[in-house]
Amino acid sequence: MMPRYYFNTRIGGELIADHEGEELRDPDRAWEVARMMIQELLKTEDAESLLSAVLEVTDSDGEIVLEFPFAEGLFGLSEVPGTEH
Repeated sequence: MMPRYYFNTRIGGELIADHEGEELRDPDRAWEVARMMIQELLKTEDAESLLSAVLEVTDSDGEIVLEFPFAEGLFGLSEVPGTEH
C-alpha cells in the first residue's frame, strides 16, 4: 500500500485542511502534485491573494513532509516558448 499525503493550504493564520489526502508513491511525487495543484489554482483563482499562501504536505501521522509556497508555483507557469527572431 502506498503512503497517503494530505495537501493543506495555509493562508496567513488560517489552515484549510485536506481531510481526504491522496495515495502517492513517495515524497518526490507529492512535491510534483503540490506544484501542479498550485499552478492550477494560480491560473483559476485570484493569484495575488494566494501569493502569500503555503501548501503544507503532511503524511498520515500529521508530520509535515514539505512546504511549498504558492509564489514558487509561478515558476514554470508560462511554459510557452518565447518568440524567436
